[in-house]
Amino acid sequence: MKLIKILIGKLIYGLAKGLSHFLDGFIYMIETAILLAKSFLKGCAVLISMGGCLFFLLMIGPLGSILFRNPGVFLVAALIMIFPLIGAISIVYLKYFKYITTNYLFHMASYLMDDENVQYRKFRAFKEDFRRAEEEKARRERQRRYEQQRQWEERFRQWHQQSAGWGRGTYQGTDGSGYSGQGSFGQSGVNPYEAFKQKYRESCKILGVSDQADQYRIKLAYRKKAKEFHPDVNKNPEATQQFQKINEAYEFLTEENIQRYQQMK
Repeated sequence: MKLIKILIGKLIYGLAKGLSHFLDGFIYMIETAILLAKSFLKGCAVLISMGGCLFFLLMIGPLGSILFRNPGVFLVAALIMIFPLIGAISIVYLKYFKYITTNYLFHMASYLMDDENVQYRKFRAFKEDFRRAEEEKARRERQRRYEQQRQWEERFRQWHQQSAGWGRGTYQGTDGSGYSGQGSFGQSGVNPYEAFKQKYRESCKILGVSDQADQYRIKLAYRKKAKEFHPDVNKNPEATQQFQKINEAYEFLTEENIQRYQQMK
């Protein structure tokens, strides 16, 4: 009886692992398709705003005639427009289903293979685990973004204070050198605006995108690079270090920093 339970547990474990990989791949495809659709729609909006009259002339000309004779074209366009919303909702439910189902199956497998040391948990317990995990993930992300923005704002503020002191010829730093000390950003005499732009361009270079790229292209590039250098996939000894650089670059290229960089140019 014990051997049968162990065999069933191993089968369930293999099923859970396969299901996890399948859902990860499916979610990855939907997320990539959403980013492509958003990027396409944004490009169309920019094109129309730049040449609205030209677009109107094309629609009442031969191009419009072709489109109106093919209803399927409008159906595809409508699907592209609503796909980001439908896809986002689908991803939420897929992640929810993946978490509670696969974790329950993994737990069940462990329980069957070692019921003396593993305490059985009901399926609904994993629903509560998912809620707590999502809340903690969102909290950490908010904290990370806040801390990053706070550090840069503080650095900009100190720079303006020092610049004002130098302009009056009365500023005296804590070390008597004309600027105050050293911090996590190095010597405060370094222009933080130039440092920010340099870090931004370096981050874009790591991801292989232009410094004019929007958040959708940046996320697409990140997903491609992260998949290429993920330590579980890439066995190159340098892959782990490169994967860390990719993550750091993507974490820096937030929507707030994208807007800040565009305003600095």
